[in-house]
Amino acid sequence: MNTFEENLKALALTLPEAAAPVANYVPYVQAGNMLFVSGQISKIGDEAIGGRLGEGLTVETGQAAARLSGMNLIAQIKAACGGDLSKVKRIVKLGGFVQALPGITEADIPKVINGCSDLMVAVFGDAGRHARFAVSAPSLPLDVAVEIDAIVELH
Repeated sequence: MNTFEENLKALALTLPEAAAPVANYVPYVQAGNMLFVSGQISKIGDEAIGGRLGEGLTVETGQAAARLSGMNLIAQIKAACGGDLSKVKRIVKLGGFVQALPGITEADIPKVINGCSDLMVAVFGDAGRHARFAVSAPSLPLDVAVEIDAIVELH
């Protein structure tokens, strides 16, 4: 078992199956040693966190939603690596979208996406530290609270 798998186990996390695309796109594309993972939503199986920040969704619940998206990202990364997370050299960048009402304070949006960022660092250590953006959106697919994509460097 590699360190990243050990970290998942120590965190008592079980990755979901990598989700199939719901439209005309692929879940990831590898170009050279770079892996581009399509946006992953805050839904795993029947568990989904939806709603809008400022309309019933709290920052804390949003962070849990971002963590769900992060679990889906890691599942896609693992699938792209043939089941071997040790092929990950670095999480390069995350792009986070939070469904939010207009007027939500700018500071709350990055706090929500921290749910995913914190997960990446917990699982991948220093290789999980990444650049990112975190923006609000008036709506997201399936009324989920969060969608996040990733750029990953592979060995």
